[in-house]
Amino acid sequence: MNEAFTFSIKRIRFDEHYHPSENTRITTNFANLARGKSRQENLRNTLRMIDNRFNALAHWDNPTADRYAVELEIISVEMGVDEGHGGHAVPLIEVLKTTIVDRKTNERIEGIVGNNFSSYVRDYDFSVVLLGHNQGKPEFSTPDNFGDLHGKLFKQFVSSKAYADHFNKPPVICLSVSSSRTYHRTENHHPVLGVEYEQDQYSLTDEYFQKMGLKVRYFMPSNSVAPLAFYFSGDLLGDYTTLELVSTISTMDTFQKIYRPEIYNANSAAGKCYQPSLKHQDYSLTLIVYDREERSRLAVEQGRFVEEHFIKPYQATLEQWSAHCTL
Repeated sequence: MNEAFTFSIKRIRFDEHYHPSENTRITTNFANLARGKSRQENLRNTLRMIDNRFNALAHWDNPTADRYAVELEIISVEMGVDEGHGGHAVPLIEVLKTTIVDRKTNERIEGIVGNNFSSYVRDYDFSVVLLGHNQGKPEFSTPDNFGDLHGKLFKQFVSSKAYADHFNKPPVICLSVSSSRTYHRTENHHPVLGVEYEQDQYSLTDEYFQKMGLKVRYFMPSNSVAPLAFYFSGDLLGDYTTLELVSTISTMDTFQKIYRPEIYNANSAAGKCYQPSLKHQDYSLTLIVYDREERSRLAVEQGRFVEEHFIKPYQATLEQWSAHCTL
């Protein structure tokens, strides 16, 4: 059944001139920034924050803290379903790809693909399936096989020829830690990723990404105030270079300061025992305009979109494929 699916990849530069296409998920973090009258100032300030953070972390042989710049590409993945039998391509996921520009050597260095992660099917799972399953119930629970289809689709993409043709390393996704869990600081300290945190129980997001074949570790880099969750396959510390890791930290630490200022732009750093909270009041706002309430509302709308245009029309194909998928 694997031949029922094909993947195609589109790249678009994320810079101050970026305009979301009609096919881009409007809940995507970077698309949200690029809308409205503040769009160009938003984008310019975001990119400047990323560059400044990168140079602060990559401080060796960088006395004026301006040696490096980070270029970003939005990677949009479409999946063709039963194209030989009248099917069509549907948008699947969007991630970011970093490229590091060394102004001293004029070298362009491959960064990491992944970073931000957006998925129509994940919107459907969390904003349609999960909400519907728990509506009117006194205790929260997850439905049977929650996230199974999405996990298999993601693993199918990462193992595809399309992925191998474009990228030479597995993805790393970097997200916020969960406000429903408590994290404990360890004695482990990485030169770039910073101090490692651990928790006793995975969050729902951790379990969801585990079905995508991704493990998780939590690190708080230097001059950050909260740990980030890094989702990866393989060896996070051994498979990626220092500059690759710095590119992900600088990009996602910046985005989290914009989207989760209560956690990542707090005025005090996480302690030995840390529980993130979006109700925290002692934090600073960036100069970047972002509508979090709109994003939450649109996630439901886009979950309904994928239900109507993907899940229901191809339900039989998806169920048959998933039953035989061994990834």
